[in-house]
Amino acid sequence: MKFVDEAVIRVAAGRGGNGCLSFRREKYIPRGGPDGGDGGDGGSIILRADSASNTLVDYRFVKHYQAQSGEPGRGGNCRGKSGEDLVLIVPVGTTVIDEDTREVLGDLIEAGDELKVAQGGFHGLGNTRFKSSTNRAPRQFTRGSDGEMRSLRLELKVLADVGLLGLPNAGKSTFIRAVSAAKPKVANYPFTTLVPNLGVVSVQPHRSFVIADIPGLVEGAADGAGLGIRFLKHLTRTRLLLHIVDMAPYDGSTPEEAVSVITEELKQFSPLLANRDRWLVLNKIDLLPEEEREARCQAVVDALAWEGPVYKIAAISAENTKRLCQDILAFVEAQAERLSEDPDAAEREREIQEAMQQEARDRIAALHAARKARQQADGDEDDSDDGDDDDYDVEVVYRP
Repeated sequence: MKFVDEAVIRVAAGRGGNGCLSFRREKYIPRGGPDGGDGGDGGSIILRADSASNTLVDYRFVKHYQAQSGEPGRGGNCRGKSGEDLVLIVPVGTTVIDEDTREVLGDLIEAGDELKVAQGGFHGLGNTRFKSSTNRAPRQFTRGSDGEMRSLRLELKVLADVGLLGLPNAGKSTFIRAVSAAKPKVANYPFTTLVPNLGVVSVQPHRSFVIADIPGLVEGAADGAGLGIRFLKHLTRTRLLLHIVDMAPYDGSTPEEAVSVITEELKQFSPLLANRDRWLVLNKIDLLPEEEREARCQAVVDALAWEGPVYKIAAISAENTKRLCQDILAFVEAQAERLSEDPDAAEREREIQEAMQQEARDRIAALHAARKARQQADGDEDDSDDGDDDDYDVEVVYRP
């Protein structure tokens, strides 16, 4: 399956059918009067979220979509048939943006959500509509109006309760393999993960949460370095960030430096995202001498002046991961309950989500503009967005 998280398409609603100019003509009825019917309405373009879809890959190959036009009216006061609406299926979690005005048209966050993105043209009127006591034989009729046309940018953000952060090779993929049925690629070199991986963590029967593993971030990710800029936006919809830290880095750096790098990239990419709930997860403690584990972990916490929750795990052996998952589930359920009971809190959360997503869009747009400017300055005529054309594999596994 190909994972595509952005696509630009052109949609055109159907045109309304023209009204009919007609007069009744039957034997023994020389002046039957007007009987021209109205035209039919044009079909609209509707986007519908479907949980069975999880990629926008289809919209990379078919770029133009046209709804059916309405039929013209006919004599005998027959109205033309209206054009059928064209329903386009998109994954849950799709944001729809007008490519020309940059206006966010809507967010499809639940299965079955629908959004009309192009209104079909209205029908024309037949000459029967213009009959009056003073105009017995009207020859007026109207033509149907054109349907709306729009260029749309579809952006897919994975819907996860928890997002994993960390430098490459910090153990994020190993962690998601340990706690869920997802099986992302794991290897002893950086950038093993090239696409987001989703896993459903089942703590108890009928009690679970979704966790997302995005490619590792590097210094400068907010400015386009590495793979992070492409996937940082997926974290804007998570309720909790788990910051995975390698306690035994292979390059000789310190865990404190690793945390500082990611924190700075988050602030540059989206200050609101940087202020979300974030837990520190010290990974690979099994590589530390047992007698030094507590002291070295505490030293990292003290150096960072970390005030949030801290967990010490060994993802490869699933050590201490059960307690971490239980605490995550309790946090996620408490958040969901609070938002369901407090409408004001739910509204604030919605506003924060929208603001974070706008920050992400603005950051990505600025980087694209800067890259195009550099290409033009270098005399490179090809200003295509290579990052938007990459198709990768993604594994989405739901654990029963």
